Amino acid sequence: MILASTQQIGASMVSFIQQLGELTVFTVRIGLTGLRPPWRFRQVLDELYKLGVLSLVIIGVSGLSVGMVLALQGYNTLVRFGAEEALGTVVGLSLVRELGPVLTALLATGRAGSATTAEIGTMVATEQLDGLRMMSVDPIDYVIGPKALAMTLVMPMLSGLFICAGIFGGYLVGVGLMGIDSGTYLTSMESSINFRSDVSGSILKALLFGVLVGLVSTYRGYKCAPTSAGVSAATTSTVVTASVAVLIFDYFFTALWGV
Repeated sequence: MILASTQQIGASMVSFIQQLGELTVFTVRIGLTGLRPPWRFRQVLDELYKLGVLSLVIIGVSGLSVGMVLALQGYNTLVRFGAEEALGTVVGLSLVRELGPVLTALLATGRAGSATTAEIGTMVATEQLDGLRMMSVDPIDYVIGPKALAMTLVMPMLSGLFICAGIFGGYLVGVGLMGIDSGTYLTSMESSINFRSDVSGSILKALLFGVLVGLVSTYRGYKCAPTSAGVSAATTSTVVTASVAVLIFDYFFTALWGV
């Protein structure tokens, strides 16, 4: 019994290390293809539209809702201490430093990341990637690289939209519903948010999460089994793996840089 459990743990560790090595090689291949021509500007623009523009609605609505809830909960807490004037600070710092990048990455994983994995997995199942190889076209360069790069580029922009929508939602609740002075709300937010430490850190977080989601979603699709069940399993694995990776790296990023 103990021997069997030990063997299972060992096999799991070996499999994890093997997949980590394959992901590293996969990442290096993507980086190398991006350093030499031809550069796929058209493909990157197409992916920016699919991953970014088509995600605007869910990001905007979610940001607005989160900002409204954050303002409502923050006001009910601050009013106990007579500090409701600091509501703008609470909403602004919470969205810029933490909730904006993290929730945007999780939402993008569920919508854009899963779609990327399903698209690449379908190409694997229908042997489209094999067809590209037969024509001496590297799938990493033609298909994978533009998707990973687009995810990296689009994540900070989506995070910025989420934060702006959240601040507006907090303004609607704090000023319009709770009666806080609009000048007090905006002034407290402006005085508490520092561009160098808060805004730049938020952008770096979003970039890091974009790299993570882009690599995981493309890798899972590229390595999936060429069956419908394999595509389904790869899509599910992308959502789970990327979401957990975002949360883990968020902790280490915050602990190391204080952002």
